[in-house]
Amino acid sequence: MTPRDKHTLALIAVMSICTIIIRALPFVVFKGKKTPPYVDYLGRVLPYSVMAMLVVYCMKGVSLIKYPHGLPELLAGLLTAGIFIKTKNTLASIIPGTICYMFLIQVVFK
Repeated sequence: MTPRDKHTLALIAVMSICTIIIRALPFVVFKGKKTPPYVDYLGRVLPYSVMAMLVVYCMKGVSLIKYPHGLPELLAGLLTAGIFIKTKNTLASIIPGTICYMFLIQVVFK
């Protein structure tokens, strides 16, 4: 095993441990206690805030004046939003939206 492989495994281990700790921390901190109202509030609003930031981040490089004028992004985004509104299932909307976008940029708008 090369030093680079060891370094990669160490990074994966540290990231895994941090993820587990972050996920488990609320259960440890609030075990047997009532969840504070501000934590409930954050649990309700943060998922939508994160999604909005991701949409802005993904669309920041779209050019409306160059071909294809943002059409693949718009169509895939509308498909994703439409499926989510209908199903309320994040994965069921992201996967077809991604497939649609990849099809549009690789086949339709070459």
